[in-house]
Amino acid sequence: MTEMRVGIVKEIKNSENRVAIIPQNVSEFIAHGHQVLVEAGAGEGSGFSDEEYAEAGAVLCSKAETVWENAELLYKVKEILPPEYKYLRDDLILMTYIHSNSHVEQTDKLLDSGIISIALEDVSSDDPMKKWPLVANMGELAGKGGFLAALYYAQSVHGGPGLLLANVAGDDQPVVSIIGCGYTGKGAAEFASAFGNKVRILDVNFKAMEEAKKYFPPNVSFMYSNRANILKCLKDSDVIINCILWDKTRKDHLIYREDLKLMKKGAMIIDVACDDAGAVETCRSTTHEYPVFYEEGILHYCVDNIPSAFSKTSSVRFSNDSLPFAMEVADKGVVQALKDNKHLRRGLTTYKGVLTMVETGIKQNRPYTEPDEFVKNL
Repeated sequence: MTEMRVGIVKEIKNSENRVAIIPQNVSEFIAHGHQVLVEAGAGEGSGFSDEEYAEAGAVLCSKAETVWENAELLYKVKEILPPEYKYLRDDLILMTYIHSNSHVEQTDKLLDSGIISIALEDVSSDDPMKKWPLVANMGELAGKGGFLAALYYAQSVHGGPGLLLANVAGDDQPVVSIIGCGYTGKGAAEFASAFGNKVRILDVNFKAMEEAKKYFPPNVSFMYSNRANILKCLKDSDVIINCILWDKTRKDHLIYREDLKLMKKGAMIIDVACDDAGAVETCRSTTHEYPVFYEEGILHYCVDNIPSAFSKTSSVRFSNDSLPFAMEVADKGVVQALKDNKHLRRGLTTYKGVLTMVETGIKQNRPYTEPDEFVKNL
């Protein structure tokens, strides 16, 4: 094991307050013989001070540029934005949520720079109920935050119909339909059901629904996600919450623009998954600063980093769950880590100018090499 310089910078995405590593986990890298460079102020948005990082053994740097230029492994939360492109280079390893299929220009820059990039959202797991562990870790928070957004925008003072999403004596229960029975959907359902709403969860995985049913109260029902049931929910629901991670290569949708005409006046769509033109055709990513828009008279909330609103909680979760993968890269070196860990390998996006993210290659019509095939020749 050789020392690796691990860099942590302050996120620059709009309203992104998370940080990739919490002070306690800086200590873990130090204990393994690595050096951690942290940009001053990187943890402030999540409630972690520079002093805490220094006490944990981090080297504080006054500028992001210093971290980027000296790090061997750049470990962050969100995708690379244009002001950061200039820092990409061929002797740097990047680990973050990349979402390369949705960001053509970013993919160009990753390939042109020769950087080795690993998309944390595509790191996999053997657990069939948690196939994408670093998506699931934020999914629960995003699902709960999605319901809280619906609660907020249903208020008349915020442009909504003035509907309290709760079981109130003297009025019928609101209907909240949730597409997806994974960690995100169950997070949304936990809050929606606790408020007393009539909650419907739709999925194609009967086993997942059967298991979830054991833990939810009677005001939660479970339905197969087919066209007929989706249309029924569109007609009946006050809120639709989409929690399905849409296959990046698909061109179809679960909810089409025309379908919005079936919805009640004042109903809304909360697209937690936030795939542009994904499961919901009319979805396009929004920010915490400008979170909503209307299509066909229906409010859409499509913030693509909901967990940032709960930055301390989500940073703790992100840091703890992603640490083993970042540590493996630091301890073994990236080549050996990729050879040893098929789940880490699944997240490999670019390597020295070669695209290894299959879905991005298909969606963007680019040449690619499957990561298993590519890594075995390293």
